[in-house]
Amino acid sequence: MPDLEDEAAQHTSALGPLIGLTREDIFGAVAVLLRETASDPARLMRHSQAMGSEMVKIMTGQSELAPHPKDRRFMDPAWQYNPFMRAGAQYYLAVQKGMAEWLDELELDELERDRARFISNIIIDSIAPTNTLAGNPTAQKRAIDSGGLSLIKGLKNAYTDMTENKGMVSQVDKRPFELGRNIATSPGAVVHRTEMFELVHYAPSTDKVHEVPALTIPPQINKMYINDLSPEKSVVKYLVDNGIQTFVISWKNPSPEQGSWDMADYVRSCREAMEVTAAITGSDKVNVSAGCSGGQTAAMLASKMAADGDNLLGALTLMVCVLHPKQNDIEAGSLISENGLALARRRADKAGVIKGDDLARGFAWLRPNDLIWNYVVNNYLLGEDPPAFDVLYWNADATNLSASLMGDFLTIYETLAFTKKGEVAMLDHKVDLSKVKSDLFILGGVTDHITPWRATYRSTQLFGSKDVTYVLSQSGHMQAILNPPTNPKAKYFVQKKKGKLPATAEKWIEGAEEVAGSWWPFWMEWLQARSGDLVDAPKEVGSKEYPASDPAPGLYVREAC
Repeated sequence: MPDLEDEAAQHTSALGPLIGLTREDIFGAVAVLLRETASDPARLMRHSQAMGSEMVKIMTGQSELAPHPKDRRFMDPAWQYNPFMRAGAQYYLAVQKGMAEWLDELELDELERDRARFISNIIIDSIAPTNTLAGNPTAQKRAIDSGGLSLIKGLKNAYTDMTENKGMVSQVDKRPFELGRNIATSPGAVVHRTEMFELVHYAPSTDKVHEVPALTIPPQINKMYINDLSPEKSVVKYLVDNGIQTFVISWKNPSPEQGSWDMADYVRSCREAMEVTAAITGSDKVNVSAGCSGGQTAAMLASKMAADGDNLLGALTLMVCVLHPKQNDIEAGSLISENGLALARRRADKAGVIKGDDLARGFAWLRPNDLIWNYVVNNYLLGEDPPAFDVLYWNADATNLSASLMGDFLTIYETLAFTKKGEVAMLDHKVDLSKVKSDLFILGGVTDHITPWRATYRSTQLFGSKDVTYVLSQSGHMQAILNPPTNPKAKYFVQKKKGKLPATAEKWIEGAEEVAGSWWPFWMEWLQARSGDLVDAPKEVGSKEYPASDPAPGLYVREAC
């Protein structure tokens, strides 16, 4: 079970250019494959003969095909010692190998080849023998050992998913979790509420606090309590325990009637949250941290404030966030097209919002081995419950995305707005990060498949900041952030010598050193140095002007899609 938890946690969903991916783009990639298949019958015949030769070797026991030693699907000893199972695995591997060799010979440009390879991998993964009871020796043994009870439990799990999870296999057992009881438990209260957001002020846990508060801007399609999952891996608890006055925005889950909420509205809300935070703490600066799509929002906020001569922003932390995307950053990026982006916009405008569960469903089918077939085997074939894992509970608790905000994210992606100094107009100003002078801390994750670390590193070259720090955490997307000092496997990379960062990620990694332990203490030292003097901690959260109301994590996080 820990393996499944760890694997799944690396592939939690997040907003990116995938929101512009449409079924037409996918069908188009399949059409290219079919077109090229028909264009050269001789080539098809040659590969068919090669495949036939391999099949003969398999039937006569002469094939040397073997699964990769790290392929967890074929770890059961039966794949090695049972001749029928070994032959079944080899048939699958022969198809996989034949498809790869065939794709290498197709007359495709680089983009078409990437599309074809991505789609073919999804198809090949779906026909793996391990996805069926007949082709999964581990499931067969479980059925025998349990007297068939595992199969009954698997059928029950499948029925529950059909009736209660819209036909998608469950990735998490939600039953053990309850907000405010064993998840999102840090004390605090909502101190400000609007139609779009709640501002949660967390209670200090030290006698002294730093003057300058910290405000967190979460992604718009995920709930804010990722910052406060459990006491062991709570960014909020770590902040307050180190004397940082901590505030977190909690976004309202938009309904179709609120589909007009756009980037300008969200940035205004962030600015309003900063004003309230400053008013409560009496500070003339507010440090801001943000991740994923919240980081894009924070960058737009910083650009707008710089253009307006607004000096309220202090230091800025951006975690696992891409501001300079490239189409080949992610595997599915090759499927995105201009036509697809336009279609995605029109469909979103018609619906008002993109439903959170639809976003999750689409994302899962782009990484089916990790986010679908793993759970089909675990939940249905083995009859196990999905893991009760807090990160996965949070990931399944998605929110809707307003059509207008989606359109703005697509505009940022299409125009590369953050990379053009004053060329792209948004939010009544020309976007220009070179005018942002705030000290900057940027985090990437080594195995992040959603916001690859080399893409996050490009952000270091966009700002006008003289003080830029880049840290590379050893894990994947959200696990890169949730990497507390209690994690014995934690490590990170940071530049050996202080000074200006190199222009490219490749140059940076050459001069980086590996540090054992969590990056949190390193960040905290950086943040405290930019958080002012120590003063007496307030006796309660909020203020007379902004009194405490509902306890943390507030009401908006409890709203389902």
